[in-house]
Amino acid sequence: MSMPPFDPFRQLSNIRKEFDRFLSDFPETLQNEFNLGGIRVDVHETENEVVATCDIPGVENKEDIQIVIDNNQLKISGTINRANEVSDENMYRKERLSGSFNRTITLPVAVSEEGVKASYRNGVLEVRMPKQQNNPKKTIDIDFQ
Repeated sequence: MSMPPFDPFRQLSNIRKEFDRFLSDFPETLQNEFNLGGIRVDVHETENEVVATCDIPGVENKEDIQIVIDNNQLKISGTINRANEVSDENMYRKERLSGSFNRTITLPVAVSEEGVKASYRNGVLEVRMPKQQNNPKKTIDIDFQ
């Protein structure tokens, strides 16, 4: 049995996964202190699509969230404006997300930008992205003289 050829991109993907796992193991207080991770995101794959589920409680208007798919990355950004927020000098502990947020997730497979659907319910944003269909191979006829 021969060894598969070395694929540096697969190795980079593995490093990225390990780094994400490392950050997810940080205690929550350190994550909040250094703003590591920002919003929490789960990404899974079905037969036909990639689904990202994000916890973003406190968003009041759809204009407060921006979703961009670019170069096999899902970019989610926005703002949470909390009404009746207590001033910082009176705040003892502040863990709820407020203000601007920004998260970029590298997707596991290529997705099509057409047909993407996003919904926000009860503080959870779900983005459903259809997988990019591989174009069938095309045999090129050679003009041979």
